[in-house]
Amino acid sequence: TFDPIHCGHLRTAFELWQELRLAEVRFLPTGSPPHRAQLYASPERRLQMVRAAVADQPSFVVDDREVRRSGVSYSVDTLTELRREYPERSLCLLLGMDAFLGLPNWHRWRELLTLAHIVVAHRPGWRAPTTGPLGEVMVDHGTGTIRVLHERPSGCVYVHAVTQLEISSTELRSLIIAGRDPRYLVPDEVRQIILETRCYAAQQEPGR
Repeated sequence: TFDPIHCGHLRTAFELWQELRLAEVRFLPTGSPPHRAQLYASPERRLQMVRAAVADQPSFVVDDREVRRSGVSYSVDTLTELRREYPERSLCLLLGMDAFLGLPNWHRWRELLTLAHIVVAHRPGWRAPTTGPLGEVMVDHGTGTIRVLHERPSGCVYVHAVTQLEISSTELRSLIIAGRDPRYLVPDEVRQIILETRCYAAQQEPGR
């Protein structure tokens, strides 16, 4: 949801872009996510912060389709649109470890691998699930080869260790609401937007 986007998001995206030799990394702020009862900054404000955060990295692209979409935003719908736009291109859905572990709760989650690869960014030493639905997915679709991600348009799960910056959007919001400065946790441009708009001010209602 990027509520707000922070340096942990950006460092992970940068490492995956470099190591996997991706043509671009596309950031998609969510409009109305199915897994969150409320958002704190409005979709438009979060979109503004993401654009500011990636403005100096040409290979980082901001896609606003989920903000423009009416109703709940599902990843399977977004990937269906992207697959229609890029029928032959390899697509990768980049997920953090926690998001991957919650994948069986996602809407039509088994269809995701028919549309894209799934790349899981994890802490060094973490082990992929070996049992349950995700264990089955790892057996059937897991790969340890980056080359396969480029040769096939979809269908593989690739797990990659990245530098983990212990930054949480939830803790970051709490810090800001408490009146503390988020400097060095978010890009300077994002910090400026947060301070100027007071989008996480304690007295403000969610979504403003």
